[in-house]
Amino acid sequence: MRHGFKGRKLGRTSSHREALFRNQLQSLVEKEKIITTLPKAKELRPIAERVITRGKHGTIHDRRWVLRWVLKRELVKKVFDDIAPRFEERPGGYLRIVKLGPRQGDGAEMAVLELVEREAVAEAEPPKETKKAKEPKPKKEAKAAAPKAAPAKAEAKPKPKRETKKEAPPKVHTQKEGRAQVSSPKKSV
Repeated sequence: MRHGFKGRKLGRTSSHREALFRNQLQSLVEKEKIITTLPKAKELRPIAERVITRGKHGTIHDRRWVLRWVLKRELVKKVFDDIAPRFEERPGGYLRIVKLGPRQGDGAEMAVLELVEREAVAEAEPPKETKKAKEPKPKKEAKAAAPKAAPAKAEAKPKPKRETKKEAPPKVHTQKEGRAQVSSPKKSV
């Protein structure tokens, strides 16, 4: 029975699991939305909410505590100056988990972990332009350009022929025919 066991192991050692959560937390602070597996998202949410709550307090001790989880100073600054003020009136529940369904390759349940109030970020970012397909040139222009190019090719000098690679001399074997000699470790008496 699993009485009194808290948290998921996620098939990792404790140090590996902690490093995983640090990396995911930094990505979450930077992009404010990450896609991960559902168990990882469920384990990361309480850690991230504690970080944001510390950001709302704003003391030096809280900054140092957040710096243990978010290792980049510019991201710690973002937690305290940008993210935490958005949640000043909210007593908790800063993140949401949205299930995406099973992953194509292995069937793992996927989820999106994102900040609840992301509207300010969405308005601040300019919309990304989609790449437009190149418009093909009209055929009339292509035909008109073709006769001009033909005389230029006639005047061009022929390319010199490439030199072929010279064959390397045959390799000479320095070992004697037969089995290679291998020494075995000596037995200590």
